[in-house]
Amino acid sequence: MTLKLYYHPLSSFCHKAIIALYENGTPFEPVLVNLGDAESSRDLRRLWPLAKFPVLRDDARDCTVAEATTIIEYLDVYYPGATKLLPADAQGAWQARMWDRFYDNYVHIQMQKIVGDNLRPPGAGDAFGVEQAKTTIRTAYGMIDAMMAGKNWAVNETYGLVDCAASPALFYASLAVPFDPAQRHLRDYFERLTARPSYARVLREAEPYFNMFPMSVKPALPGAKERL
Repeated sequence: MTLKLYYHPLSSFCHKAIIALYENGTPFEPVLVNLGDAESSRDLRRLWPLAKFPVLRDDARDCTVAEATTIIEYLDVYYPGATKLLPADAQGAWQARMWDRFYDNYVHIQMQKIVGDNLRPPGAGDAFGVEQAKTTIRTAYGMIDAMMAGKNWAVNETYGLVDCAASPALFYASLAVPFDPAQRHLRDYFERLTARPSYARVLREAEPYFNMFPMSVKPALPGAKERL
C-alpha cells in the first residue's frame, strides 16, 4: 500500500490526521507504534528521529510527512477526495490555517500540559503551569462559543481542516476543563464533531486504550452517561 501512517490510537494529534484519512476514505496502512518498545518504534525513529507521531510515509512519492496539519494539507493536494479539507479560496484558506493553529496552540497543547503534569514524578508537578493552561483553555472556549454562533462548521460552512483539529482538541480538553453549560454553541459544535462518522470511527478504535489515559477522569465514547 502506498501510504503508511505511524500512530497510536490514544494520541490526540494522531486522531486529527486519521480523521482526514477516514473523511475521504483514503486507503492507508496503519502502523501502531509503542514508543516504549525499541522494536515497535524502530521504523518511526528511522523515518523521523524525533519519534513524534503522526508520521505519514508515502512510498509512491518517496515522501515522509510529519505533523498532523501538514499531513492533512498533503493529503488534500496529492490524495484529494470528496471532502476538500483546505478551502480553495484565499480568504477561507488563511482563516482555516489561523484557526487550525488556534486549536493546536491554545486548546490542544494546553490540554497536553495538563495531562503531562500527571506523568511528572512526585514533587515535580507544575501547579502554576497547569492553572495557566486551564485559563487559556477557558478563554479559547469563550472564543469558540462566539465563533460558532449560527454556524455548523468552522470555515465556509464546510467540514475541513479546522474541524479535524477541533475534534480531538475539544474531546480531550473537556476532560480537564469541562465546558460551561452556558456555552451552548460550543457544546452543540462539539456534539456535531463527535457525531461525524470519521471521528466517531476514530473514537471507537481508540476506546480499548482509554484506560491508559493518565488522568483520573477517563475518556468515554459520546453518549456515555459519564466519564470515569
